[in-house]
Amino acid sequence: MYTPFDLSGKVALVTGGNSGIGLGMARAMAEAGADIAIWGTNAQKNAAAQAELASIGRGRVLALACEVGNEAAVEAAMTETLSVLGRVDGCFANAGVSGRGTSSFLALSAEEWRRVLAVNLDGAFYTLRAAARHMVERGGGGALVGTASLAAIEGAARNQHYAATKGGLISMVRALAVEFARHGIRANAILPGWIETSMTAGAIANEKFANNVLPRIPMRRWGTGDDFGGIAVYLLSDASRYHTGDTFLIDGGYALF
Repeated sequence: MYTPFDLSGKVALVTGGNSGIGLGMARAMAEAGADIAIWGTNAQKNAAAQAELASIGRGRVLALACEVGNEAAVEAAMTETLSVLGRVDGCFANAGVSGRGTSSFLALSAEEWRRVLAVNLDGAFYTLRAAARHMVERGGGGALVGTASLAAIEGAARNQHYAATKGGLISMVRALAVEFARHGIRANAILPGWIETSMTAGAIANEKFANNVLPRIPMRRWGTGDDFGGIAVYLLSDASRYHTGDTFLIDGGYALF
């Protein structure tokens, strides 16, 4: 019987997994039978997400507080994750922050530049490196996944720091795919379009913005976190065992129109 999407016995780690896209991915993988570890910075959201995932899945659920931009915190969280769950088969580096303000690139401060890079790029680096080390040492392959953005491939005026982190993440993922293929480790990137999350709530609530953007989405709706469940299950599953170095654009057709 062909059951590649049964994730029983697999362990998925999702950073930023307590809401939005991360929770949507975690929810689907839990429902498919995987054990789930989520890392987040908000204790209340972590607890709520852990309770929800435990109620819908068949596996174990672990929620840890972790600032992914802090190298020591990532190493400690990975050690605890492995201690509790025993292994990590799929690492979804999903945690991220948006740029603050809409000022011109000419006024972008070094502090703001570094704030965004610290989470979106450094945090992904620390997380994926820790996971890759574990997978190589353990053997048996695995999946490394980075959540990038449509901003990586389309001009994001006044948001150059955010765009730079997401473009850099795609390049990092491609390099990982080549280096670790010999270990059976796949690496892929997901590029969300306009998704309704806490990060985009302000923009989506802006009537002028919504009236300009929504008509450009052929599916005529904002994306949701649950729209990323299918790709997460696929990338963790054996169905993707020969699929690596790819970028999955999930934007309702926005980039085409």
